[in-house]
Amino acid sequence: IATQMGVSPARVRWLTKVSRRPLSLQKPVGQEKDSELGQFIEDEDSPAPVDEALESLLAEKVDQVLSTLTPREARILRLRFGLRDSHPHTLREVAAKFGLTRERIRQIERHALRRLRHPSRSRQLRPYMH
Repeated sequence: IATQMGVSPARVRWLTKVSRRPLSLQKPVGQEKDSELGQFIEDEDSPAPVDEALESLLAEKVDQVLSTLTPREARILRLRFGLRDSHPHTLREVAAKFGLTRERIRQIERHALRRLRHPSRSRQLRPYMH
């Protein structure tokens, strides 16, 4: 291993020993000892701040664009695509909430989406599309 790594056998033994020793995430680090080791370890399960900021901006822009529709159209799209609670609702569920048929909800949804495709509205969301 030492030869492959280009280091001395003593260095390999030391690295092996050190890598087995547990290390506290609360261990103070830095010259001032005012930080903890755990602060420098990335939480891969948490979204990156830039991603959270972009998501927030997109949500604001979607709300802004939806506000150009009728309140009913906007609410139907929010429910159908899960824009409020991240849970898309079926045509049946949305129809039950509005007291309408599934077909009527589908028609309203289709009409609202067609309105959103108009350049004056779609232009506002284009920067967020990949």
